[in-house]
Amino acid sequence: MRDIAPAAAETLLAVGRAMRSATEPWWLIGSAAMALHGARPIEIADVDLMVSRKDALPLLKRLGARPLGDTGNELFRSAIFGRWTEPPLIVEIMADFSVRTEGGWQPVWPETRETVRFGQEILYVPSVAELIAQCCLFGRPKDGEREKILREL
Repeated sequence: MRDIAPAAAETLLAVGRAMRSATEPWWLIGSAAMALHGARPIEIADVDLMVSRKDALPLLKRLGARPLGDTGNELFRSAIFGRWTEPPLIVEIMADFSVRTEGGWQPVWPETRETVRFGQEILYVPSVAELIAQCCLFGRPKDGEREKILREL
């Protein structure tokens, strides 16, 4: 499907199934969202799933994943964070996700929400423009490389 590696495709389908009962908007971000937009070459090492605070704990419970303690680092943090390890690739589930900027911690919550049909599942991603803005905001070397790939779309 869409030239996405089998392990990533299986994981994305599992996310779609898991999110059918979400009550609030959610998004895939990072490499998975970029790949779903057709960005190449993109390696999906894990899947980043942004959910609302309301959906986060019920989702983690349903998936048999526990929220992890303070897993924030120098650059990113989430009020609720967990890893779903059952699919082939790890799914990192984040609620109230923030990035550290020169001005302090900045919440990251997409403004755009595009629907992607993937197999029998519906997935949601930010627009390409918003993914580019996230790459600029995150500012790591790999984000600069990803920004260049996205600008070619």
